Amino acid sequence: GKSCGAEDGYVKMFLRGRPVPMYVPDALVATYSLDTKLELPPKKLKLDWVYGYRGRDCRANLFLLPTGEIVYFVAAVAVLYSVEEQRQRHYLGHNDDIKCLAVHPDMVTIATGQVAGTSKDGKPLLPHVRVWDSVSLNTLHVLGLGAFDRAVSCVGFSKSNGGGLLCAVDESNEHVLSVWDWQKEQKIADVKCSNESVLAATFHPTEPTLLITCGKSHLYFWSLDKGSLSKRQGIFEKHEKPKYVLCVAFTENGDVVTGDSGGNLYIWGKGGNRISQAVLGAHEGGVFGLCVLRNGTIVSGGGKDRRVVLWGRDYQKLQENEVPESFGPVRTITEGKDDTLFVGTTRNSVLQGSLATGFSSLVQGHTEELWGLATHPSLDQFLTCGQDRQVHLWSVATRRPLWSKAIEDAARSAGFHPNGSVLAVGTVTGRYGGGAPCGSAQLLLSVPPDGSYLAVGSHDNFVYVYGVSEDGRKYSRVGKCSGHSSFITHLDWAADSSCFVTNSGDYEILYWDPTTCRQIPNAGAVRNLEWATASCVLGFGVFGIWPEGADGTDINAVCRSHDGKLLASADDFGKVHLFSYPCCQPRVSASPVERRRSAAARPAQPLCSAGRAPRSHPLAAPGHESPLAPRLGRGNPPAGYHRAARPTAGTWAASSRRPLREERVRAPRKHTQLAPGPPSPRSRAGPQPAGRGKISRS
Repeated sequence: GKSCGAEDGYVKMFLRGRPVPMYVPDALVATYSLDTKLELPPKKLKLDWVYGYRGRDCRANLFLLPTGEIVYFVAAVAVLYSVEEQRQRHYLGHNDDIKCLAVHPDMVTIATGQVAGTSKDGKPLLPHVRVWDSVSLNTLHVLGLGAFDRAVSCVGFSKSNGGGLLCAVDESNEHVLSVWDWQKEQKIADVKCSNESVLAATFHPTEPTLLITCGKSHLYFWSLDKGSLSKRQGIFEKHEKPKYVLCVAFTENGDVVTGDSGGNLYIWGKGGNRISQAVLGAHEGGVFGLCVLRNGTIVSGGGKDRRVVLWGRDYQKLQENEVPESFGPVRTITEGKDDTLFVGTTRNSVLQGSLATGFSSLVQGHTEELWGLATHPSLDQFLTCGQDRQVHLWSVATRRPLWSKAIEDAARSAGFHPNGSVLAVGTVTGRYGGGAPCGSAQLLLSVPPDGSYLAVGSHDNFVYVYGVSEDGRKYSRVGKCSGHSSFITHLDWAADSSCFVTNSGDYEILYWDPTTCRQIPNAGAVRNLEWATASCVLGFGVFGIWPEGADGTDINAVCRSHDGKLLASADDFGKVHLFSYPCCQPRVSASPVERRRSAAARPAQPLCSAGRAPRSHPLAAPGHESPLAPRLGRGNPPAGYHRAARPTAGTWAASSRRPLREERVRAPRKHTQLAPGPPSPRSRAGPQPAGRGKISRS
């Protein structure tokens, strides 16, 4: 519930039964009312660019369309990328991660299958297949709601008889193979495929009732007859049966070609289930991808050896090239114009090139969860880092990394010095660059507008403060701020750099003097301050972002635009919301948003930061392998948010990739558990009410 009384000048919100008092500025105390309705923001978010590709654990998911676009997916977004025009379009019909993709023989209709998830209100999001038009981006059909278990991992259209059938494999224990009349949205047949993983399912190009599946310990030839599926197993005879059959392709005459974990290519005569020809040791390590070219030759892509090899119709090697080591093994190959090939890799890159000239990066992404995101204070650049121990500095203009750097430890946070020439990266192991040791893994890094300090929020409940000199290249420890009873989650500096405010894992809001590292207990000293940024998720100017019934962990990040008129939030359910700022009324309406990904129960959730690009791009990192760039309208949004988690830091020259300094810090102390206990006396809270996400005015 809520009660009003302006005498004391603060609003109280309850999260998990804990009161969170927030001070109303003196200028608003007389007129402020919880019942005032805020207007929707004048701007809306539209997804502009997705950085990354999902090749680490997905296969056969890169195709060239007649429009000249390549189509692939990452998170819950299917990306249609025109390389020539440097433009992306996005299919946003899914509400959780996409796992597979297929293109219809008409080269316009596309099918994508997704994983199961959980909605914002706790209801299950069922795995299903969506069939959509790649020109209009309209959804045509939705298949299998309630029919699939866990995820749809393979999908494929029939290639003859008009492409009227669709096959799919789910990730249940039996990996059920099903066949659908996708235009009628009716299932024709299903069968338990294998107790082991299934890596591919595809129709034969000329035999309308023949399907092939492959995976761990199996290659099956399936016949569809009057609503039932019967199988014949591939017979390896004198050849050693591979542990995995990894990929399947078809030659012009209808032969089946398989690549396996032993590095072999086997050719299976049309209509049969026995090997007619073998290319043993075609690759060192597995054969991850096969592509039959328009001229009838075939290209194979290797795992361990990263080679792309062209084979003649007689399976004699004609040409080869190697993917650069930094991009990882080949995952999938598709043919472009002329002799161009597009190659997806297991390190989540898409490469473009040819066997004659080699391959260069077209799309890059992180390979594990993305945790740190920061925007350059003056240039159209932003930095990302994460669990994969990679740091990328990106150009907003080219949408590609200006440089990439491998570091020793998984990263958790990042931040730029206000002069833009130095950046800091926090990691998980307790190593910090540019200062004396901190007590535990650092969760966030923040520098005030005047660049005079570096505040490091830590998992041991302390904030470590360092004096900064020589344009961000010299650091000296000032002290540590002790007062929180849980780990530090967010931090903002005052516009005049005189103090900073912190949020913690148990929903405390505390204010600090950086010169003494002592808490500022007097509300009168801070309630009227202007803040350089708004990255704290708890505070009077932002509390309206919290939905009714929020449990305190739903909102992961918040960021204010540079003009101070807009506020973006990133939540646990893969959504970025846009509000007017200040957002100081309960349950404020947000501008309609597009779902990027439902990330419930994922350890790394969306980050949010506003850039300085001319079109004013807020950035969101969905805790997956790729940052997203929604586009605002005009305007100038703000300083970077640095995702709270458990880090260390290295300080880097932003232009050179060279570390300026690194130091080891002590091992983490006992971590405070987040639990709805009695309020800390520091929060000056009253008794706990029942319920969650309630707001009252005192």
